[in-house]
Amino acid sequence: MPLKYKFSLIILFALNVLFSQPKKYKIHTVAFYNFENLYDTVNDEFTNDDEWTPNGAQRWTTEKYEQKLKNLARVISEIGTPENSNAPTLIGGAEIENRGVLEDLIKEPKLLPLDLGIIHFDSPDKRGIDVALLYQKKYFRPTSYSNIPLIIYKKEMVKKEQEAEVLDDEIEIKKENKNRVFTRDQLLVSGFLEDEEIHIIVNHWPSRSGGEKATMLFREAAGKLNRKIIDSLQQIIPQAKVLTMGDFNDGPFNKSIKIGLGAKGIKAEVAEFDVFNPFEELAKNGLGTIAYRDSWNIFDQIILTESLVKADFSTFNFWKAGIFNRPYLIQNSGAYKGYPLRNTLSEAGFSDHFPVYVYLIKEFLR
Repeated sequence: MPLKYKFSLIILFALNVLFSQPKKYKIHTVAFYNFENLYDTVNDEFTNDDEWTPNGAQRWTTEKYEQKLKNLARVISEIGTPENSNAPTLIGGAEIENRGVLEDLIKEPKLLPLDLGIIHFDSPDKRGIDVALLYQKKYFRPTSYSNIPLIIYKKEMVKKEQEAEVLDDEIEIKKENKNRVFTRDQLLVSGFLEDEEIHIIVNHWPSRSGGEKATMLFREAAGKLNRKIIDSLQQIIPQAKVLTMGDFNDGPFNKSIKIGLGAKGIKAEVAEFDVFNPFEELAKNGLGTIAYRDSWNIFDQIILTESLVKADFSTFNFWKAGIFNRPYLIQNSGAYKGYPLRNTLSEAGFSDHFPVYVYLIKEFLR
């Protein structure tokens, strides 16, 4: 065989070997976890936390608080394994009393090596619970953050809110405050995941206390505010990569998610500037993050803009989503067998919610 043909065969063989090798990816886990009543034991005179004190209804002692921290630290350190051996890079959290409990949490032995940063604001919630973002400083660098209030009112104020009346009189302002539903702010954090700019919104939308139908307008307002934040980011940066995560107190098919936020559950239907909800498919498959009267729902979700669900992995993009429901997080006996293992009067549990997560991956450059 002539030498030039032998050389061509060698080149062809080398190319076949090169392109037949499995692709390698960088991977980051992004998680959300409702910590369920992460209170310290100190009574705060400005919030309704009395039951979470040693003499309160929950008999919340230092021993229980310390066990709760250990439990949460274990979960956070394991979310996303085994696909990603590293703990989550970004962790949104809800039902957090103050920054102090987060400072205690990140000092737990299972979390201390991660060198976690904290972004937290006190919210106007009457129970004194807030949302926050924890992040691994090694991989994420925040550049800006703000808390955006959700202004909603009780039933008798809905019409007034929709009419958008301007309240200049001091008496009317006092009346407005009396009727306002004080709930959690929406936390917006912008920063760089390695060398790529991303934006995270952490949510804990108004609860269903008082009934789903009686409170649905509040969550629909939360969905509209969330969409407004995303639209504002996209106006500045059309291809802004945004993840909105949280305990929405509604499932993937409720109006607050489908209409207020405009989330779509089928990736092929997600157009430019749309948002994609991978947890809709998990809900269709009967999975859940929270149970009530033996009925499961997915209140905890991570929703992504179209800019994060492209097939091009030359930059960080969505790979897949999951619910972290390891056996040790599940009640294994009694009336609530199969439910998330939460706090009881006798011991500190984990949470009444399972955490959720998504993977962002990026192909290694050759």
